[in-house]
Amino acid sequence: MNFMMKSFLQPTAWKKFLFFFLSDLILFYLALLAAFLFHFDLNLNIRYNPLIFPVLPFFVVVKLGSFFLFRIYKMTWRYVGLYDFLSIFIATVVATAVLMLGVLLPWDLPLSGFAKRVVLADGIITFFLISGLRVSKRIFSEVLRERRLKNRGGKRTLIVGAGNAGEMILRDMMKQGFDQFLPVGFLDDDPMKKGTYIHGIKVLGGTEDLARVVPAHDVQGVLLAIPTLNHQKLRGLYNAAKKADVSDIKIIPRIYNFSRPDINLRDLEEISIEDLIGRQSIAIDAAGIEGFLKGRRILVTGAGGSIGSELVMQVCTYQPAEVTLFDIDETELHNLGLKLRRRFPQLQEALHFVTGDVRDGRRVDKVFQAFRPQVVFHAAAYKHVPMMEHNATEAVKVNILGTHILTGCAVAHGVEKFIMISTDKAVRPTSVMGATKRVAEYICRAYHSSALLAPAMPSAAPLTPSPSCHCERSEAISVTDGMKELASGSALAMTQRGTQFVSVRFGNVLGSRGSVLPLFFDQLKHGEALTVTHKEMKRYFMTIPEAVSLVLQAAVIGNDGEVMVLDMGEPVLLMEFAEELIRLHGLEPYEDIDIRVIGLRPGEKLFEEILTAEEGTDSSRHEKIFIARNSTGYSREETENMIAEFVAAISRSSIQDEREIRDLLKKYVKYYEEAKETT
Repeated sequence: MNFMMKSFLQPTAWKKFLFFFLSDLILFYLALLAAFLFHFDLNLNIRYNPLIFPVLPFFVVVKLGSFFLFRIYKMTWRYVGLYDFLSIFIATVVATAVLMLGVLLPWDLPLSGFAKRVVLADGIITFFLISGLRVSKRIFSEVLRERRLKNRGGKRTLIVGAGNAGEMILRDMMKQGFDQFLPVGFLDDDPMKKGTYIHGIKVLGGTEDLARVVPAHDVQGVLLAIPTLNHQKLRGLYNAAKKADVSDIKIIPRIYNFSRPDINLRDLEEISIEDLIGRQSIAIDAAGIEGFLKGRRILVTGAGGSIGSELVMQVCTYQPAEVTLFDIDETELHNLGLKLRRRFPQLQEALHFVTGDVRDGRRVDKVFQAFRPQVVFHAAAYKHVPMMEHNATEAVKVNILGTHILTGCAVAHGVEKFIMISTDKAVRPTSVMGATKRVAEYICRAYHSSALLAPAMPSAAPLTPSPSCHCERSEAISVTDGMKELASGSALAMTQRGTQFVSVRFGNVLGSRGSVLPLFFDQLKHGEALTVTHKEMKRYFMTIPEAVSLVLQAAVIGNDGEVMVLDMGEPVLLMEFAEELIRLHGLEPYEDIDIRVIGLRPGEKLFEEILTAEEGTDSSRHEKIFIARNSTGYSREETENMIAEFVAAISRSSIQDEREIRDLLKKYVKYYEEAKETT
């Protein structure tokens, strides 16, 4: 018997439909009855059923038809919201309009001559009755149960930010029955919100009141629900909460799916060091970026890397038609695929994971043939400065020849826009890595749709192709098999199809593979001294998501042949960076953890120059994006000859002797000077 009762009470989609269908029939009758009562001034001496029953079938059929048309029976009872109320309102208005039409038409219908006031009153009452039924479960779940649940074991929590994000967090707390977090109030810097209530929870003051509010309300947790916090403000709130002995401090995640910007408690993240040191308030034109990417076929090279993977994540938020992820590292592609399947299940058929090497011209050409990308983001590169000082040949192969192969394919296959990720180390380079990225910028400028640049360096030696190689689609270079593949793909058809080329130059991103932050973390983990290469060394820092957001913005506003420069904020002294990192781990610099100066590594320089006197910059349409005044460049023909020289030099170089490669970099990169070690 108990089993049968449980089975009967078990909710199913059919039972839910049947419940609402039968309930609505009753409510339709009650609405019409109430409309007649209103029409006859609540006169209870009138027999209403003889007036109702002849027309009730027409009211029921019309309303049910409208409700099915607007999918009222597909709503989720517990989570009904404003959109659902709007659907009920429209369905009711349509039904009322149809019934009114039946009253007004001169044909001989049962509704002909019916009281118009009754029809209008019936529509209004129907809307409120139907809406009331739909919202009843949510009222029970989030309001009536609230008083009983507030005394349960949730952690007393202060929500910083009384905007949309904070309201969504509070709603999810209510849905979860306050089991995990019990809200005690909001803080918000908008003076108009102070003293107001959101779902019964009061805005207690501004963010500067955190230190006062925490002890006054016995706060145990703080949730930061302001998406636009920069790192100075975030660090101030974090430090204030820590000083007030708050044990749990969390922050809302970056919103990747703008079409469904829901935030819930499961998404909350621990505050990272990257947030506290490099997070900036970045305003972007999301509509403009969506217009650029929506419905387009996108290719991202180096898709498994730190920048490439974030590029893919953000590109997917703008509803592209297809995204091709190209990388040599199949493990990183696999891991990224798992994340994308969770976050963007609707795009699974549109994602293409391709393993390959940008140095392999034939493979790259086949990728362009198969997926026909309209927009290319080129993030594949060798980037570690000291490592590339000892592997100059490989740096040239990937950063220069790989870029050349891709640009040739982009032109040959009619790509609309090609965005190359560059670096601040390309400005007055002191490293092989920086010099190769500067040459990659030259290649993009040489290929841009309006270019044939005049030689900008008359002092350079004449550009003549090596006798052992030429820039045609052939396998004429008689070196290793790998170099044959490279040569065959490096000079595809040069037909001008209007491809626009934009380079985007920015500084260090926090948390990228091989950067200083993971190194410091590893040293802290083992209790070792943090190593800084020079006590005066400064670097520009930004978190990866913010840098990539600006890359997308630069891709939209960048014009053909331009080098866009991102404003990375103020440079950070690495000694202070290391000290702050130690303190954020609850330790004291030089007491618990030492900081040791080890001297500049090969290719490093003290100060990275982004906005530099070498070129100067002009402003763009975005406050954090500038345009480099490029005075140096090469024509298409000169670029082909330069590539031929590099290919020939690679065939002659050895691991022990890469002098010819370095000399060629000096020849073509005007300001390249090899760094001297400094202590």
